[in-house]
Amino acid sequence: MSANSLGHAARLVRDTLPPLHPAGRPFVAGGAVATLLLRKFSPRLGLLAGLGTVATAAFFREPRRVPPTGDGLVLSAADGLVSLIEDVPPPPELGLPGQPLTRVSVFLSMFDVHVQRTPLSGTVEKVSYRPGAFLSADLDKASEDNERNSVVLRTEDGTRLVVVQIAGLVARRILCQVGEGDHVEAGSTYGVIRFGSRVDTYLPPGSRVLVRKGQRTIGGETPLAELGAAKD
Repeated sequence: MSANSLGHAARLVRDTLPPLHPAGRPFVAGGAVATLLLRKFSPRLGLLAGLGTVATAAFFREPRRVPPTGDGLVLSAADGLVSLIEDVPPPPELGLPGQPLTRVSVFLSMFDVHVQRTPLSGTVEKVSYRPGAFLSADLDKASEDNERNSVVLRTEDGTRLVVVQIAGLVARRILCQVGEGDHVEAGSTYGVIRFGSRVDTYLPPGSRVLVRKGQRTIGGETPLAELGAAKD
């Protein structure tokens, strides 16, 4: 096989296998070390450890996504299932007006991609973490009771949007990689929730919802809503 053929094959493998989010590297490295050590004592335990390492790598995968073109689109922040669409006030710790906003909740199972992506381009206006419970993320009250991290994004024209990472029954660690004042692009990775979760997006007034309850979303690609003319 020629060097060109090998290079082409390597590129195909690289483009097919999704990259690993940095937050998962310590877990995968630890699993690999455990696999090698256990193989010396028991091939069966080594096999189980190896399978666990592969499953961990799959959990932390960060596949490449291509955001759709078009002005005024709010993209899904996560892969998963649209579990709720309702009008509720935004998280109180953000200090925003208490008027109800349309909230679209996406539930992530253990098998979904668990990185979060920014719903639109803009500037991070505020980041607020609030400790809480670890109820199952598919319950209605998880949005109010569970540990969460909220991010307020503001576009150049003044539109404000809130996206909230929510820990679940198994998830015990929320990682947010952006800070106040950062500029973010639509569809870019901004965080990860380890081992099961939910993501809520609070839409600006006047937005038109484009998804339905029970629909599956692809983070960074599926349009959740279209922005209206109203500005905050």
